[in-house]
Amino acid sequence: MGRAFEYRKARKMKRWGKMAVTFTRIGKEIAMAVKEAGPDPENNGRLRVAIQNAKAENMPKDRVDAAIKRASEKDSSNYEEVVYEAMGPNGVGIVIETATDNTNRTVANIRAVLNRNQGELGKSGSLDFLFDRKCIFKIDPTGHNLEELELELIDAGLEEIEQAEGETLLYTAFADFGNMQKALEALNVTILSADKERIPHNSVELSGETAEAVNKLIEKLEEDEDVQNVFHNAVLNLPDEE
Repeated sequence: MGRAFEYRKARKMKRWGKMAVTFTRIGKEIAMAVKEAGPDPENNGRLRVAIQNAKAENMPKDRVDAAIKRASEKDSSNYEEVVYEAMGPNGVGIVIETATDNTNRTVANIRAVLNRNQGELGKSGSLDFLFDRKCIFKIDPTGHNLEELELELIDAGLEEIEQAEGETLLYTAFADFGNMQKALEALNVTILSADKERIPHNSVELSGETAEAVNKLIEKLEEDEDVQNVFHNAVLNLPDEE
């Protein structure tokens, strides 16, 4: 599970870096957190996680502070989280998470990208059966025994601890995000980053022109400034990845 998540995330961040919009996306998450529960990280768990994610991506502190300040102003944008579902080439299921201050613009842009790249917008909830919603916490386990930590976190919803390539990942159900965050903070475990993922139950392996077409569609969707995440159930065997 974890390797698939890290691989997808690495590809995503590589694309975001090229598009120079990583900080904008993180800034939106900070803004939504501030609107939800205020600008004080001590009293706002979602904001604490957003700030930690910003640090993980080397977002300068002054930009983080500026994002919090902007979101605290009365006339700042209110972002709405909207999820769109679509089918891509070869029946690939695609879930598109957005944060937008103009849903008409966002849905029009997404529909245009899909229409130009062999995709089709679907009905809300039509792809729920394809994915598990999971929360993945990357932690620094220094000073903690992992076996003891696992026992401590079961009641908070821990499903799995994975160690891979020097990183420690904790998996929980989507609904247990807040419980796990509180439990880790109570145990003084450092959260390096936290993500909410949609992990496919089964994947469709694609290669050749079909894989390239799906990859192009995903890249075009991720280029939209309102798009926060794109999830799909395809394994793409592209020339530079074999």
